[in-house]
Formats: sequence, structure tokens, C-alpha cells
Amino acid sequence: MKSFRKLGLLTLTTGLSIGIFAPGAGAASLGNEQLSEAQIQLSLAEAVVSKSELIKKFRELFPQFNYLKDSDFHMGSGHHYPDDDTIRYDLSFHKNLKNGKYVNGSIGFIGEKLEIERFNYDPSNAEEALFPAKVTKEKAQNIAQEFLKKFADGSDYQLEPQYFTFFPNHQLLTEPIRYSFSFVRTKNNIPLSDQRIQITVLGNGEINDFYRSTFNQGIPSFDDETKALSKKEIISKMKDDLSIDLYYRIDHDYRTGAKDVKLVYQPSSEMRGVHAITGEWQTLNGFSSKLPARDGLVPITDQAIQPKRANLTLEEAKTFAEKLLKVDSKEIKLRIESIDETKNHNGQEVISIQYMYEYHNGGTGTNLEIDKKTGEIIQYHDLKADVLKEAGDDQKESQAIAKEEALEQAVKYLKNYAPSYLHNYAIPMGEPYYNEARGVYHFSFPRIVNGILVNGDQISVGISANGELLSLNVNHSDIQSWPSVKNVISKEKATTKFFENLNLKLNFFRERTGEKRDHYQLVYTPEYSENPFSYLDASTGEWTSALDNKHQTISHPWAEKELNYLMEAGIIEVKDAKDFQGDEKITKGAALEIVMRSISRFYPEYPPHQKSVNQTFDNIKPEHPLFQAVERAVSLGVLEKEIAFNPDEHLTKEELAVWYIRLLELAEAAKNQGIYQLKFADAKEVTPENIGFVALAHSLGLLTDTNNKFSPKKEITYADLAVSAVQLAHEIFKKGLHYY
Repeated sequence: MKSFRKLGLLTLTTGLSIGIFAPGAGAASLGNEQLSEAQIQLSLAEAVVSKSELIKKFRELFPQFNYLKDSDFHMGSGHHYPDDDTIRYDLSFHKNLKNGKYVNGSIGFIGEKLEIERFNYDPSNAEEALFPAKVTKEKAQNIAQEFLKKFADGSDYQLEPQYFTFFPNHQLLTEPIRYSFSFVRTKNNIPLSDQRIQITVLGNGEINDFYRSTFNQGIPSFDDETKALSKKEIISKMKDDLSIDLYYRIDHDYRTGAKDVKLVYQPSSEMRGVHAITGEWQTLNGFSSKLPARDGLVPITDQAIQPKRANLTLEEAKTFAEKLLKVDSKEIKLRIESIDETKNHNGQEVISIQYMYEYHNGGTGTNLEIDKKTGEIIQYHDLKADVLKEAGDDQKESQAIAKEEALEQAVKYLKNYAPSYLHNYAIPMGEPYYNEARGVYHFSFPRIVNGILVNGDQISVGISANGELLSLNVNHSDIQSWPSVKNVISKEKATTKFFENLNLKLNFFRERTGEKRDHYQLVYTPEYSENPFSYLDASTGEWTSALDNKHQTISHPWAEKELNYLMEAGIIEVKDAKDFQGDEKITKGAALEIVMRSISRFYPEYPPHQKSVNQTFDNIKPEHPLFQAVERAVSLGVLEKEIAFNPDEHLTKEELAVWYIRLLELAEAAKNQGIYQLKFADAKEVTPENIGFVALAHSLGLLTDTNNKFSPKKEITYADLAVSAVQLAHEIFKKGLHYY
């Protein structure tokens, strides 16, 4: 068997069916969802498909890559997932072009027919995809729909509505514009919830990303939609039996790191839908005539338990990890690769331990996270069973223990590994998710505050068939102030709100496991609001969108497009577009932040792993809102350390030229001002040491002249900056500069 090294076994599978498993509008999630499966790779020696076969399949669908030779492709190992034995194959390509550019991409194939499941491509030159894009969103949609026609069943797919545009943190001006479209397969115009195609079209009209959700499936069968109960009957059933309850909701703004807590009304998380023919409730574990019983809020422990360890040292953490992670096998070696003190996404001080299991034909690793203050586990995933299997030591599968015993085991492990948190969390309400194929129970212990469940904070525990701990994850947000329940609307009013606009959507749903894994059942899923990402604010009694896609617009005679795009991309933040004036003079602080956000992403606060911070200017301290932007500018050479920085001064056109040329790494060339001649009528107004900077900025088209005047002392407006920032982004892209 050919040796391979398998890193990141816990890489999440992509493209899981989101359909009716996605929480609907206002649905509370208490963490009993199914966990993603690990990927199991095959050695190259086990592959039964040739590289040439994969290349042929790829060329049939993407003929535009005819310039690639077979030698430009590389074939990876086949792999499958624990609950899906369908073999998948990977193919990648990389080619250096004559113009100094290069292209690369990857393709995934699935099953005996080698159908393309995914595709990702980085074009050699995507400048035309930058803002302003070559193609509009409407044109991109047409391109995506034409591409669908290449598939035998392409005509069965329908475009799904887009409720929001997602930019991770914010969109950079130096990044290509991407239009993403999701299509769901239908039968008799009824969506099949687990069959979707995602297509991304770049702003230059090229398809650069494709994913098709495919699962191991035999010959499918379908419920008869003519036998479906009426929507009226189902709505009546829901009104009688479904409870609308009060929850705390935690919203995390990943741009600022801030957490906002609201009181909201939401339906039970146990209910996913209603069987359209039988009228049974759809739950996490299939269909049931009754919703899972809710036994009330019962804390795991009545009183706080002292942690077993306090102020854990790195050496103590290593000793604990070695004991916890030990594998009883001579064929497997545990290696602690690194131990680091850091902060996690919740701001907790933790010790992160990276470790690896090594065996004769590969290795598998992940990380363990421990609370530094208490010595308790924050994050843990047991890899022992997978490692033993990979090493050839298959463990005999035992009869799964009952859920009651599994719950007892989960509580026992929590008292041992995370005791100080338990008085803040409740015994799981409703049924746990049970993975029948693997005999694994997934429990979610919800957090309680003021007697109210917290949607977003929970302790998740995985218990194996024989009662062993497979996973433990503590999600605990440090919230100092929780909203009072005094001014919320009544449960009766909230219930009326939920049902006054209730709509039911008919879907075909397939469980993918058990006897009916190839059968599609008809399910009604509720839609309480037009936007499925909205929630009912308990304080206002109004529906509020969690992901607001209603972009404000700015009017301006010549910079309207640029200003609106920068605002939509999150580069310019405007509270109220009505009050925004594009011709308003901009301060150096505001301008610097816009320029930095146009070309790079950075933490609003220093990264958790940063041990110390370097403060360049006495007046811009770490708590200053511009601290990160200023320090990023210093690190990129935009600002010089020996010169004071006043963020409240207005920025001149000459100063902006200096910033831009420094960002383009042309400062040394610009300093030789003797070789430059400015032919502007107002050339003498340019500061002598900045002549080269102005000359280069003008020649590159970053800053232009008007009536042969450069106006170096002119104070820059928001409109000026928006237009020139777009030109700067194109120049940065052409030079291949990256600001990480």
C-alpha cells in the first residue's frame, strides 16, 4: 500500500443538504443537529480509476481548458465518507503561462459514472472581474443557467431566491466580484431538498466554482403528491400543538467581534416540518406522531462545582493531554506537535494543543482546547476509533447502549472534564440526534440565563455505542448584561404573529439512512416570514432580519457607482445614506481606514494569539477605533513611524498620492524626484520631496488633473477617494501584490 499522510481528518464535508434541515425563520437551534462526517482517504494503490479517464470527463464539461496538457493535471487519492461508501476522486491542475501568469484549479468526481461533483478555478487574469465588473448579475445568472444545460437533468433545476449577499468581513476592491447562484432539483415542481447545484460566476463571466450535492443513492421512489393533506389542515395542526417560546438570541458581529443579545420568540427546535401525507411531525430522528416531550429546564447541577485544576500551566496541559489522548496500540504513536496559549472565538484564554497520531501508512491529527483558568476541556474530538481502523486494528462494533444510559455517560464526562460550567446549562430537552449507522448519540445541553434558554450557547457531547466520549465542545459567551423580560410582548401576541403570515412549502425529503434511504417523503416546512433569516423581536413585536440585504444607496453626479459599491462591500460604513454627502471633505483617519479596508482584511481588535501590540503613535492607543487601520498602514509603509499622525486633519491630494505610491511599493523610485517633470500649471505647488510620488500617481491614472491643474493642496472628498481607490485596486491586482 502506498504511504500517504492524512492531515485534517476532521475536515468538514461540504454541500450537506441544507433544505429542510436548515432552521426556518425563527427556529431555535439547541445544538442537537447532526455533526459533519470525517473524510476517509484511500491510498493511491487502491485507486481503480485512471488519470486519463478523469481528464476526459473534465474536458467534456469544460472545453475552454483545451490549452491544458495531460501533464498539467495531478490525480489525488480516492476517498469516501463513513456513512457513504461512494468513492470520490480528486483531480487538480496548475500551469504557468507565457505572460508570467498561472492558472490552477481542482475537480472532484463521484461514483462509477465519474460525475463531476465540484470544481474550483483561479483564472490567470481576473482584472475584468474586479469592480466595475465586466458582466452584470443578470448576465451572470444567464451564464449559470446555460451551464446547467450541460447536465442531463439540468432542466429539472430551479433557481432559488437570494435573501442576502454574504461578504466575509467585507469585500476587498482587489478581489474579483463573484455572483453565486443556488439551484434546487425538482420533481413535478416540488424541490428535492438534498439535491442542489451551486454555481459561482466571476465578474468577467467565467465560472470559477461549482458544487453539486450528491449522495449514495439507489433507485429513488417518491410519495404521491396527490395524496398530500391541505395546507389548511397542517396549519390547524401546528396551531394546536406547536409552542412559541421566549429565548435569548446571541448575534455575533464578526467584523467588530461584538456580541449582541436579544430576547426573541421562536418555535421549538425539535420540529423541522410535518409529513404532508401522514401529518406526522418531522424531528431530528425521523417522523413522530407527537413532538418530543419537553421536561422543563433542569440544570445539570444545582450548584457550581469547583474546577479540578486552576491556572493550568503548559506542562500540566501536556501531561493531561497525553493521558486523555493515549491509544492502546503499539502500531500508533501519539505526538504532541505544539502547545500554545491563546484566546478562542469567545475571548476565553485557552491552551491549544496540536497533536498527531502516526502509524505505518499515514497520520491523523487535530487540536485539543483547554480552558487555562479552570483546566477544563473546551473542545475535544476523539480520533482513536478512526486511527485504529486506519492502522488495521478494527474494533468490533457493539450493540449501542440506550439513550438514557448514553445521557448518563455524557453527564459523567461533563462532571469530570467541564464541571464549573454545568450549573449554567440544562439537561437536553427533547430527543438527541442519533446516528444509527455509527451508533453515536449527539447531546446538546442548552445554556440557561434567568430561566430562559439561550439560542447560540450550548455544550455538545458525542457518546459512542459503547458509552465512550467521542466529542465535547463548550460554547460559552461572556455576556455581562442580559435583556430584561419586563417589556416583551406576551406569548399570545407572539403566537398570533407567527401564524398570521404562516406559509407552508412542500418539499421532497430523503433520510439517506435506514430502510427508506432511497425514498423521498413529502414534507411541509413552515415559513413564518418572507425572509427565512428573520426572527421575531420580543421587545418590539416586529420581524427583524438577521441578515439584512437592503442596501442603502447614495446619490452623486459622478461617483455614485463607486460610493455605493464601497458601501455595499462594507468598506465605507454609513449609518444613514440620506445624511451622507459624497462631496464632504474626508479626514486622514477616515480615509486611511477606507484605503486599508479596500485592500486588506484585519481584526478590529488584535488577533487572539497576539502576545503584545506595537503602538506607533502616542495618540493612537490600542483602544482607539483607528488603531488597527493605523498600525496596518505603518506595517505596509503607508505611514512613517517618525512622523506624528493626526486623524482629524483633512487629507490633501498630494498626501493621498504619497500613500498610493507607497502601497504600490514604488516609494524608492518616487524619491528620485530629479528624474520627474511635472507639466501641470500648478506644479510649483507640489512639495519638492513629493514630486516623484505625484508624477507616478498621475501617470498610473490613480489621480488625474483637471484643466492641466493637479491641485496638490486640494482636500480630498469621499467621492474623490472612492474613485481613486478603485483605480488603485486595479493597479495592485495587476502587480500581483497581496496584503495579508
